[in-house]
Amino acid sequence: YNHTSQYRLKRKVSYVEEEEGVVEIDLAELFRKNFVLLIVATIVVGSIALGVSYLMPNEYTAVTSMYALVHGRQDLDNESSRKSLSATDLRTAQMVASDITVILKSNRVATDVAQQLGLSTILDYKVDVSSGSDTRVITLSVTGKNPELTAQVANAIVNDAIKVSTEVMGTQAVSVVDSADVPLFPSGPRHAMIALVGAAAGFVLALVAAALRSALDTRVRDGEQASGIVGVPVVGHFSALS
Repeated sequence: YNHTSQYRLKRKVSYVEEEEGVVEIDLAELFRKNFVLLIVATIVVGSIALGVSYLMPNEYTAVTSMYALVHGRQDLDNESSRKSLSATDLRTAQMVASDITVILKSNRVATDVAQQLGLSTILDYKVDVSSGSDTRVITLSVTGKNPELTAQVANAIVNDAIKVSTEVMGTQAVSVVDSADVPLFPSGPRHAMIALVGAAAGFVLALVAAALRSALDTRVRDGEQASGIVGVPVVGHFSALS
């Protein structure tokens, strides 16, 4: 009869139930016993993550926007034209916006822009395109490490996409609303977010380590645990013998 094994099955809070084989952990007790470890791990790993984030190069995001035209006509500047815009025209413009979104991210545009700017590739730049379901405005954002070159890449992508879309559709489908300006401040890395993620990771790792240590600890520490093992009440204690 293995007392140690029986203890692990019957221990009150964190133990294997014989029928289901499930380990239950008393989190409150786990936090209380390992409070210092959890706090230290959270602070240390979070601080390391924050330090690493400052070693990462800054990133800059340049933003430009376009307007999808209806039937290739830029005739919605006056109030009467806007009021006469039909639902069919709006759906058509939104389909055009979807097509332009694909063109903006196409390999053809990427190759053209790289050649225009004398770059081997623009794959180092992160390109995001967004357009709402109830608007004809398309927003392009380009993120890179050099602010001036990032703005040039964003504007070049838009201009080349307009040229390609005109060739493909046979008419000008979009017009530039805002050209990309050189970003003055970095958009990344996001130091606070990286530190928070690191702190959370440190806390979780410490918690898992503490839980494993508790689950694997088979020592009998008090009379209540001993009573649980043998199934009879404790009637007396002996002092430790030197």
